[in-house]
Amino acid sequence: MTKITDAIAYIGVNDHKIDLFEGQYDVPNGMAYNSYVILDEKIAVFDTVDGNFKDEWLTNLKEVLGDKKPDYLIIQHMEPDHSANIKAFLEVYPEAVVVGNAKTFQMLSAYFENLELGDKKLVVANGDKLSLGTHELQFIFAPMVHWPEVMFTYDSKDKVLFSADAFGKFGALDVEEDWACEARRYYFGIVGKFGVQVQAVLKKAAALDIQIICALHGPVLKENLSYYLDLYQTWSSYGVESEGIMIAYTSVYGNTKKAAELLAEKLTEKGCPKVVVCDLAREDMAEAVEDAFRYGKLVLATTTYNGDIFPFMKTFIESLTERNYQNRTIGLIENGSWAPIAAKVMKAMFEKSKNITWLENSVKITAAVKSDTVAQIEAMAEELCK
Repeated sequence: MTKITDAIAYIGVNDHKIDLFEGQYDVPNGMAYNSYVILDEKIAVFDTVDGNFKDEWLTNLKEVLGDKKPDYLIIQHMEPDHSANIKAFLEVYPEAVVVGNAKTFQMLSAYFENLELGDKKLVVANGDKLSLGTHELQFIFAPMVHWPEVMFTYDSKDKVLFSADAFGKFGALDVEEDWACEARRYYFGIVGKFGVQVQAVLKKAAALDIQIICALHGPVLKENLSYYLDLYQTWSSYGVESEGIMIAYTSVYGNTKKAAELLAEKLTEKGCPKVVVCDLAREDMAEAVEDAFRYGKLVLATTTYNGDIFPFMKTFIESLTERNYQNRTIGLIENGSWAPIAAKVMKAMFEKSKNITWLENSVKITAAVKSDTVAQIEAMAEELCK
């Protein structure tokens, strides 16, 4: 058992068996599924954990409760990595009241057939409060952060924000690693599309005195909260977090790669503060997406392929645009031996993206990098470094 405050305990679990989170995100350091308990005159449990960890979670809960019984199970998010053990919980604690909003209970019936709650159900509205005794809980709806039923809970006594998936990160809690790197990859991979909705709930949170943030993934945040809040403000407003240039490329026979690396060399020579080069065929796509949102300038280099662009580049651009990529400067490098159209295709893919500034200087490679290519790369580097 880990105590967060005198009255709040952590009862979550670490998962080192998982290889892909949500079936797509590589998690070499595993995942944490967080759950919490407030012990007061009334006892409230916040969310359950992934179905594979039912016994461990119930044991953790029993360790905290002893002979006591929980009065409420508060469901902030119905995604199965947090809700899978609701039925198992109710089999052990049938007198507990399940707390959620209308959309929560719609999803509950979809996930659990024949789960009859009867009078053991409390439907709350946005802003509603629930007293546990000395702890008063306020429910703050956070629709589409990142599911429609999501809500936060604020404990006014200990000034704790239970933030559902917001402020979460990849990685188990028994592994030491930088918060921002894996929180950024988590945010843009999973929540990035919903910046407007995150902004809305951040405005609600700004009115609260928050001293601790308890998310459903990642560590409990207690110190320097302005750091985390400022990052979420930047990420959700699609602002530039770090000055720098990302060069993302795909290459079949090495010529486009050569152009991308030559551009990186020239940018470094000119004193650009940060240059990141990414081979989209070999590097983790979620990492590539993270870097594209982190830096203010992006150069895309690819070949014309089957009258289109190379598949990894297409996937990368689609991953950006479906997450509302905006407020960035983009440069294009295309390669084609007989009918190059890569630049045209790439530019068209961003036609619905907001506030994209296109470099005046592009690079066109005809098969191999030659003296004219080097001159074009030099011009692009000069413009990028202005």
